[in-house]
Amino acid sequence: MKKWLIALAGVLLTFTLAGCGSKTVASTSGGKITESQYYSSMKGTSSGKQVLQQMILNKVLEKEYGSKVSSKAVTKQYDSYKSQYGSSFSTVLSQNGLTAKSFKEQLRSNLLLKEAVKDKVKITDSALKKQWKSYEPKVTVQHILVAKSSTADDVLTALKKDSSEANFTKLAKKYSTDTTTKSDGGKLSAFDNTNTSYSSKFLTAAFKLKNGEYTTSAVKTSNGYEIIRMIKNPGKGKMSDHTADLKKQIWDNDMSDSTVLHNVVTKVLKSGNVSIKDSDLKDILSSYLSTSSSSSSSN
Repeated sequence: MKKWLIALAGVLLTFTLAGCGSKTVASTSGGKITESQYYSSMKGTSSGKQVLQQMILNKVLEKEYGSKVSSKAVTKQYDSYKSQYGSSFSTVLSQNGLTAKSFKEQLRSNLLLKEAVKDKVKITDSALKKQWKSYEPKVTVQHILVAKSSTADDVLTALKKDSSEANFTKLAKKYSTDTTTKSDGGKLSAFDNTNTSYSSKFLTAAFKLKNGEYTTSAVKTSNGYEIIRMIKNPGKGKMSDHTADLKKQIWDNDMSDSTVLHNVVTKVLKSGNVSIKDSDLKDILSSYLSTSSSSSSSN
């Protein structure tokens, strides 16, 4: 999870800072615990401070970018994770101290922060050119994975006689050890240069292929020996044709860059008119806002 995506489960603040008081949170044979006691205890912990930081940031982000993040966008991302983890999804949430609701809240926080990145980070021509060097459009391939080089040689010998998609599909069903894709002729979902599921060797070999071409020598990876055939490669083309994709990739990279995120959060908080009312917490945003500005804003 990103720094600003704090798992709220276990340290939930179920009251507002202005409203905490004598209401009982829990009672015991030894006495009761009030909201004010709980608040005083929590605000001194790192987890409590992190939750407050996140709450402050979310308030400002929601005000500035809330209209740009729809509930459909959150649900779409949620469903993507749900599909990825399948039947173990509920277990994964539970292991991370999350519920469906709190996870959706985190996804929304992340999408709001991404909107702030898109708004606050200026993408220069040099940044586009740099990203263009590694850019590859989405391609669709089929592959045959085998355990032995001798088996790979047998497959390659058969492909020399007939490298059609139909024959490659037939060979995949016969030889491939990838049980997930062999029944579909080894066909993989479309991927581009941002893919992290496949090794760099696999990606490099795949992107060199034109439609109908295959790797004439097996690609050795940690999984075994790969033979790849290109089904659809639209070609890289001109940089000007892919500006939107390049910007998206740059923004995605920024979301994993702690320095970029720190600068963006600083800008967002500075424009958010944040005023810390509790003197014990006046420095909670000191790494983003100067102590003097935080102190003066509370006067």
